[in-house]
Amino acid sequence: QVQLVESGGGLVQAGGSLRLSCAASRITYSLNAVDLNWYREAPGKQRELVATALRGGTTDYADSVKGRFTVSKDNVKKMGYLEMNNLKPEDTGLYICNIHLPGSTYHRWGQGTEVAVSP
Repeated sequence: QVQLVESGGGLVQAGGSLRLSCAASRITYSLNAVDLNWYREAPGKQRELVATALRGGTTDYADSVKGRFTVSKDNVKKMGYLEMNNLKPEDTGLYICNIHLPGSTYHRWGQGTEVAVSP
């Protein structure tokens, strides 16, 4: 079974940067064949999709992070990344990596990595 493990979270001041990583193990397919998503669970809020690296190679972002976050995936290393710049306190939350095969119910989820942004 595919396992996803996130890393790279931490405490940072507003305006700072972090790079999150998502390592996929036991994976037998290409990451280019699936969507790789980053979700955020903020305290007291519902889980929201913040960035997607689509199967076709394009990317999409929530309006709140456009221009600040960059999502990518490396099929050779079996890794996904979320580069976060100009962080704001409202970016605080648990960031969770997800793999989804479009048109199916196939999903895999990581446990998440915590990001805290101080004012």
